Amino acid sequence: MKNTYPLTVAGIHRDLPLCSLNEDMKIAGFVIFGDVELTCACAGELLKLVDESEYDYMVAPEAKSIPLIHEMARQSGRNEYIILRKGKKAYMQHAFEAEDRSITTAGTQKLYMDGVDADKIRGKRVLLVDDVISTGGSIAAAEDLVTQAGATVAARLSILAEGKAKDRTDIRFLEALPLFDREGNPL
Repeated sequence: MKNTYPLTVAGIHRDLPLCSLNEDMKIAGFVIFGDVELTCACAGELLKLVDESEYDYMVAPEAKSIPLIHEMARQSGRNEYIILRKGKKAYMQHAFEAEDRSITTAGTQKLYMDGVDADKIRGKRVLLVDDVISTGGSIAAAEDLVTQAGATVAARLSILAEGKAKDRTDIRFLEALPLFDREGNPL
């Protein structure tokens, strides 16, 4: 039985641990938290997939995409970015929500956009950023919030497209990542 999956993305090699999603399927655990080298390299490569004139703001769902979007903003010289929260916070003004169904989260969760952020992006073009797109639940919820705010999605970027997401034509990604059977063999 295989316990890791070798992945090279943005010129950086990592051995990803295989994690059971259910009794029949495993996923490769791709986590950029704390991995500065990988985060910086992926941010730079993702920025090459879009022209700076394509978008006005970058938006990402909480949480694993936070270091990625931060580094993309830094490398591109952008002064701000918007994070969609998984919980409504006391400081949020006129927050609104969208439902998110993700492969790695049991049940339905929600994403929230602060009304102040919505005002910033109204009428603007938005770049949606995520670390991994699999079922597309998080990116769909993010797009729902961006649309509710009156903005337009200019492009959807992800480091990895997992499983069937690699066949999508509406996302730009650096590498494909397979799903795995219970023995750790790519599906």
